[in-house]
Amino acid sequence: MTPLEKLKAHSAEFRKDIVNPAPGVYVAVGYAASNVAMVETAAGLVIVDTSESTTAAENILSEFRKISSKPVHTIIVTHGHRDHLSGIRVFCEDGKPEIVARANMHNELVPPKVGVAPTQIRVKRAARQFGIPLQAHTERINIGLGPAERPIKGLGDGFIEPTRFFDGDALDLEIGGEHFELRAAPGESPDQLFVWMPERKILFAADNYYHSFPNLYAIRGTPYRDFTVWADTMERMHGLGAEVMCLGHSRPVIGAADIAERLGGYRDAIRHIVVETVKGMNAGLTPDELVEVVKLPAELAEKPFLVEYYGTVAFAVRAYFAGTLGWFDGNPTTLQPLSPKAQAERFASLAGGEDQLFAQLQVAAKDDPQWALQLADQVIQLGRHANAARRYKIDAMVRLADQTVNAPVRNYYLTCVKEMREALEAGA
Repeated sequence: MTPLEKLKAHSAEFRKDIVNPAPGVYVAVGYAASNVAMVETAAGLVIVDTSESTTAAENILSEFRKISSKPVHTIIVTHGHRDHLSGIRVFCEDGKPEIVARANMHNELVPPKVGVAPTQIRVKRAARQFGIPLQAHTERINIGLGPAERPIKGLGDGFIEPTRFFDGDALDLEIGGEHFELRAAPGESPDQLFVWMPERKILFAADNYYHSFPNLYAIRGTPYRDFTVWADTMERMHGLGAEVMCLGHSRPVIGAADIAERLGGYRDAIRHIVVETVKGMNAGLTPDELVEVVKLPAELAEKPFLVEYYGTVAFAVRAYFAGTLGWFDGNPTTLQPLSPKAQAERFASLAGGEDQLFAQLQVAAKDDPQWALQLADQVIQLGRHANAARRYKIDAMVRLADQTVNAPVRNYYLTCVKEMREALEAGA
């Protein structure tokens, strides 16, 4: 199976469905980038997360209303990523349910109160990672942890401030005869929580596990995600002995043995990356060298839930290096590098001139797309063959997109292709 075929098959994980993994528990999968869960209690409904847009939330609530007419009693927000808190207003309906989150919840919809943040570039890069401008199913196969197609209207519009924040590690709730334990679960984000129903052995794992190698670094641009803390959270969830696991992304998992294998595999994969990357760092390897040697062992790499549909081992290795040592790779050559244009001029000189460098790009474009990308950047810097080089770069990115199983990488390539084509057509 080719990488593109594998990515297409992965879309089955997000087929639109209201899944009923346990009595009184329902999970809306495939209606949006993230899932929404509903638990029926004698006092009303408990909603875990609320989706990324008001339209998606309305669609999900409409399906839930076919199952239960009970009022929404409590909304639990597992963390502050946009795709989990943008439908709160919809699920409040006309009532005033309690809205619960951790005290350190970081709402990514809200600009920082102090200082500045690279908000505009993050928005642009997020659109590339998730392939927002692309055609669903043909260009954007899926987003790695969600479907190719979902409603965008009302994206980020339905947030309402939680009514109850809890400090510390734990909050226990008794709602309509059901016991909910909310536990701090930092990992993909530091404000994350999981929900545990101990009597029924049901775990709502939020975004610390989904059916893919974990996204230890997101190419849209994120602060460092603490790998060790994430692995520790997986250990805590693994020790619960859950028999049903509902997820923020991907389909629910049923069966204690299957859940234990997945949580344990995630934990072991993250810890392996840390151990091997540290070993290489201490040996003086740079990030470019580390990604060549740090790999998952076969017993982990072969697990279907660790395929690199969303996160990748190489990105994780680079992120761990940068997050613990910073940008400098340790090689004195990189302390004061030449500017991109000055470097391109020297490449051209080595090749025998700008025309010869362009000729090398034409050769690489035949069967070496990554080298073609890198040569194209050099030629573009020099100007004479810039537009022709951009066209070769476009062709190389299209080829690389079909060679990766990773949805964010594919989406990023093809969105940049779209941007470059539009710029060329506009005469930019």
